[in-house]
Amino acid sequence: MAQSTAAPTPTTPAITPLPVRALVPWAVFFGVLMLVLLYFVGAEQGATALVSGESVHEWVHDARHLLGFPCH
Repeated sequence: MAQSTAAPTPTTPAITPLPVRALVPWAVFFGVLMLVLLYFVGAEQGATALVSGESVHEWVHDARHLLGFPCH
C-alpha cells in the first residue's frame, strides 16, 4: 500500500514597496557625502583648501588622476 504525498508548493514572499518619504533622508545624506568627497578629490588644494598642507592631496592623488582632475 503506497501512500501518495503531495509536494509542498513554494510560496514567494510579497515584496512591499518602500515609501519615498523613507528614502529621501538617505538620498540627501549620500548626496551630501558624495559632494564632500568630490570636493576633497577635485578641489582640495590651493586657494580653496580647507586643510593646510599636502596630506589630503596625497591621500586622493590617484583618485584625482582616475577621475580626470589635473593636479600637476
